Amino acid sequence: MSVSDRIRIQNVRLLSDNYYTLKTTTFEWRRADGKWQAQQRETYDRGNCATILPYHPAQRTVLLVRQFRYPAYVNGYDDLLIEAAAGVLDDAPPDIRIRAEAEEELGYRFGEIRKIFEAFMSPGSVTEKQHFFVAEYDASMRINDGGGLADEGEDIEVLELPIDQALAMIADGRIQDAKTIMLLQYAALHIFK
Repeated sequence: MSVSDRIRIQNVRLLSDNYYTLKTTTFEWRRADGKWQAQQRETYDRGNCATILPYHPAQRTVLLVRQFRYPAYVNGYDDLLIEAAAGVLDDAPPDIRIRAEAEEELGYRFGEIRKIFEAFMSPGSVTEKQHFFVAEYDASMRINDGGGLADEGEDIEVLELPIDQALAMIADGRIQDAKTIMLLQYAALHIFK
Protein backbone atom coordinates (compact mmCIF):
# COMPACT_ATOMS: atom_id res chain seq x y z
CA MET A 1 0.00 0.00 0.00
CA SER A 2 1.41 3.39 -0.98
CA VAL A 3 1.22 6.56 1.11
CA SER A 4 -1.34 7.90 -1.39
CA ASP A 5 -3.60 4.97 -0.42
CA ARG A 6 -3.24 5.87 3.28
CA ILE A 7 -4.13 9.58 3.22
CA ARG A 8 -7.40 11.42 2.57
CA ILE A 9 -6.94 15.20 2.36
CA GLN A 10 -10.04 16.97 3.63
CA ASN A 11 -9.11 20.67 3.68
CA VAL A 12 -6.13 22.87 2.82
CA ARG A 13 -6.15 26.47 4.03
CA LEU A 14 -3.62 29.13 3.08
CA LEU A 15 -2.31 30.94 6.19
CA SER A 16 0.40 33.09 4.58
CA ASP A 17 1.83 33.71 1.15
CA ASN A 18 4.13 36.54 2.13
CA TYR A 19 7.76 35.48 1.63
CA TYR A 20 7.10 31.75 1.38
CA THR A 21 3.88 29.72 1.71
CA LEU A 22 2.36 28.51 4.98
CA LYS A 23 -0.67 26.21 4.84
CA THR A 24 -2.69 24.19 7.33
CA THR A 25 -4.09 20.87 6.15
CA THR A 26 -6.72 18.63 7.71
CA PHE A 27 -6.52 15.00 6.62
CA GLU A 28 -7.19 11.43 7.65
CA TRP A 29 -4.28 9.01 7.95
CA ARG A 30 -4.74 5.25 7.77
CA ARG A 31 -2.68 3.86 10.62
CA ALA A 32 -0.76 0.56 10.45
CA ASP A 33 -3.67 -1.13 12.28
CA GLY A 34 -6.06 -0.06 9.45
CA LYS A 35 -7.94 2.59 11.44
CA TRP A 36 -8.37 6.10 10.04
CA GLN A 37 -7.19 8.95 12.29
CA ALA A 38 -7.99 12.65 11.76
CA GLN A 39 -4.91 14.91 11.86
CA GLN A 40 -4.00 18.51 11.16
CA ARG A 41 -0.56 19.81 10.13
CA GLU A 42 0.96 23.08 9.04
CA THR A 43 3.46 23.02 6.20
CA TYR A 44 5.92 25.73 5.28
CA ASP A 45 6.91 25.70 1.62
CA ARG A 46 10.07 27.69 0.97
CA GLY A 47 11.03 25.78 -2.16
CA ASN A 48 13.76 23.23 -2.71
CA CYS A 49 17.39 24.27 -2.31
CA ALA A 50 20.94 23.35 -3.22
CA THR A 51 24.14 23.58 -1.21
CA ILE A 52 27.82 23.01 -1.98
CA LEU A 53 31.04 22.30 -0.12
CA PRO A 54 34.09 23.40 -2.11
CA TYR A 55 37.27 21.61 -1.01
CA HIS A 56 40.96 21.88 -1.82
CA PRO A 57 42.48 18.41 -1.43
CA ALA A 58 46.15 19.47 -1.31
CA GLN A 59 45.60 22.30 1.17
CA ARG A 60 42.96 20.26 3.09
CA THR A 61 40.67 23.31 3.20
CA VAL A 62 37.00 24.04 2.60
CA LEU A 63 35.08 27.20 1.72
CA LEU A 64 32.20 28.24 3.96
CA VAL A 65 30.25 31.45 4.55
CA ARG A 66 29.28 33.40 7.65
CA GLN A 67 26.07 35.44 7.74
CA PHE A 68 23.19 36.67 9.88
CA ARG A 69 20.17 34.36 10.08
CA TYR A 70 17.16 35.87 11.84
CA PRO A 71 15.40 32.55 12.65
CA ALA A 72 18.57 31.29 14.39
CA TYR A 73 18.84 34.58 16.29
CA VAL A 74 15.27 34.46 17.61
CA ASN A 75 15.96 30.89 18.74
CA GLY A 76 18.78 32.10 20.98
CA TYR A 77 21.81 31.94 18.66
CA ASP A 78 23.52 35.31 19.20
CA ASP A 79 26.19 35.03 16.51
CA LEU A 80 26.56 34.92 12.75
CA LEU A 81 25.87 31.43 11.38
CA ILE A 82 28.67 29.53 9.61
CA GLU A 83 27.27 27.61 6.66
CA ALA A 84 27.94 25.99 3.33
CA ALA A 85 26.92 28.24 0.42
CA ALA A 86 23.33 27.51 -0.54
CA GLY A 87 20.22 28.89 -2.17
CA VAL A 88 16.64 28.30 -3.24
CA LEU A 89 16.28 26.69 -6.67
CA ASP A 90 13.68 29.16 -7.99
CA ASP A 91 12.58 26.61 -10.63
CA ALA A 92 16.16 26.12 -11.92
CA PRO A 93 17.89 22.73 -11.99
CA PRO A 94 19.91 22.19 -8.78
CA ASP A 95 23.29 22.03 -10.54
CA ILE A 96 22.67 25.30 -12.39
CA ARG A 97 21.36 27.12 -9.31
CA ILE A 98 24.23 26.05 -7.04
CA ARG A 99 26.79 27.31 -9.57
CA ALA A 100 25.12 30.75 -9.51
CA GLU A 101 24.97 30.73 -5.69
CA ALA A 102 28.66 29.80 -5.49
CA GLU A 103 29.57 32.75 -7.69
CA GLU A 104 27.34 35.16 -5.74
CA GLU A 105 28.22 34.01 -2.22
CA LEU A 106 31.77 32.61 -2.52
CA GLY A 107 33.08 34.39 -5.60
CA TYR A 108 34.21 31.14 -7.26
CA ARG A 109 33.30 29.61 -10.64
CA PHE A 110 33.70 25.84 -10.43
CA GLY A 111 34.53 23.36 -13.15
CA GLU A 112 33.15 19.95 -12.26
CA ILE A 113 30.65 19.72 -9.43
CA ARG A 114 29.39 16.43 -8.03
CA LYS A 115 25.99 15.75 -6.51
CA ILE A 116 26.35 13.48 -3.50
CA PHE A 117 22.79 13.14 -2.15
CA GLU A 118 19.43 14.80 -1.44
CA ALA A 119 17.73 15.15 1.95
CA PHE A 120 14.59 16.58 3.50
CA MET A 121 15.85 19.08 6.07
CA SER A 122 12.95 19.34 8.52
CA PRO A 123 10.19 17.03 7.21
CA GLY A 124 7.92 17.48 10.21
CA SER A 125 6.87 20.92 9.00
CA VAL A 126 9.00 22.19 6.08
CA THR A 127 8.62 20.85 2.53
CA GLU A 128 12.22 21.73 1.51
CA LYS A 129 14.45 19.12 -0.09
CA GLN A 130 18.14 20.06 -0.17
CA HIS A 131 20.42 18.94 -3.04
CA PHE A 132 24.01 18.46 -1.79
CA PHE A 133 27.08 19.04 -3.97
CA VAL A 134 30.85 19.04 -3.58
CA ALA A 135 33.49 20.55 -5.86
CA GLU A 136 37.25 20.92 -5.89
CA TYR A 137 38.51 24.48 -5.94
CA ASP A 138 41.76 26.37 -6.38
CA ALA A 139 42.74 30.03 -6.54
CA SER A 140 42.35 30.19 -10.35
CA MET A 141 38.58 29.68 -9.98
CA ARG A 142 38.08 32.87 -7.99
CA ILE A 143 36.22 35.44 -10.11
CA ASN A 144 35.20 38.00 -7.45
CA ASP A 145 35.09 38.63 -3.69
CA GLY A 146 31.72 36.91 -3.17
CA GLY A 147 29.60 38.28 -0.36
CA GLY A 148 26.15 37.70 -1.84
CA LEU A 149 23.68 40.14 -3.34
CA ALA A 150 23.08 43.27 -1.26
CA ASP A 151 19.68 43.85 -2.92
CA GLU A 152 18.60 40.44 -1.55
CA GLY A 153 19.74 41.44 1.95
CA GLU A 154 22.87 39.29 1.82
CA ASP A 155 25.93 40.39 3.78
CA ILE A 156 28.18 37.33 3.56
CA GLU A 157 31.75 36.74 4.71
CA VAL A 158 33.71 34.01 2.90
CA LEU A 159 35.75 31.66 5.09
CA GLU A 160 38.53 29.33 3.98
CA LEU A 161 39.12 26.82 6.78
CA PRO A 162 41.26 23.73 7.27
CA ILE A 163 38.96 20.69 7.32
CA ASP A 164 40.18 19.71 10.81
CA GLN A 165 39.31 23.15 12.15
CA ALA A 166 35.86 23.05 10.53
CA LEU A 167 35.19 19.64 12.09
CA ALA A 168 36.36 20.93 15.49
CA MET A 169 33.93 23.85 15.07
CA ILE A 170 31.07 21.34 14.92
CA ALA A 171 32.22 19.77 18.18
CA ASP A 172 32.57 23.08 20.02
CA GLY A 173 29.29 24.54 18.70
CA ARG A 174 30.63 27.21 16.36
CA ILE A 175 29.04 25.38 13.40
CA GLN A 176 25.39 24.53 14.08
CA ASP A 177 23.88 24.50 10.59
CA ALA A 178 22.62 21.01 9.66
CA LYS A 179 23.44 21.09 5.94
CA THR A 180 26.97 22.24 6.72
CA ILE A 181 27.49 19.55 9.34
CA MET A 182 26.29 16.93 6.86
CA LEU A 183 28.66 18.16 4.16
CA LEU A 184 31.65 18.38 6.50
CA GLN A 185 31.03 14.88 7.83
CA TYR A 186 30.72 13.62 4.25
CA ALA A 187 34.05 15.28 3.46
CA ALA A 188 35.69 13.71 6.51
CA LEU A 189 34.46 10.25 5.49
CA HIS A 190 34.90 10.39 1.71
CA ILE A 191 37.26 13.21 0.70
CA PHE A 192 39.80 13.89 3.47
CA LYS A 193 40.18 10.30 4.69
